[in-house]
Amino acid sequence: MKKSKPFPVPVRVNYSCRKCPAYCCTYEEIPVKARDIARLARHFGIDEARAEARFTRADGNGVARVLRHRKDDVFKSACTFLDRETRRCTVYEARPDICGDFPGGARCGYYDFLKFERHHQDNPEFIALT
Repeated sequence: MKKSKPFPVPVRVNYSCRKCPAYCCTYEEIPVKARDIARLARHFGIDEARAEARFTRADGNGVARVLRHRKDDVFKSACTFLDRETRRCTVYEARPDICGDFPGGARCGYYDFLKFERHHQDNPEFIALT
């Protein structure tokens, strides 16, 4: 008799990206893999070589590809796909795997920090600038 796997219990998250100014999108280097570049190429209807050239650059070591950044009004710079007004991803359905996996658990350190600072600053709009 074949054993069935138990139904996975969903992880209850203790953060809300809707209340965050997109800290994770401001990492200087957001690594992408070939399959992420292929997904972005399909999303924009362009070939992979063009997507790689347009949306990525070499990392600091010249080894891996990372998403390009552009100037940001809140932080020094942010991912090129971040909408500066809504603070949301403009390619959410085609976002790189690392973005979909973040923060990798039930808690987000950025969100915990933001909640703590907003409480202690008595300012629900407080943003800690980098």
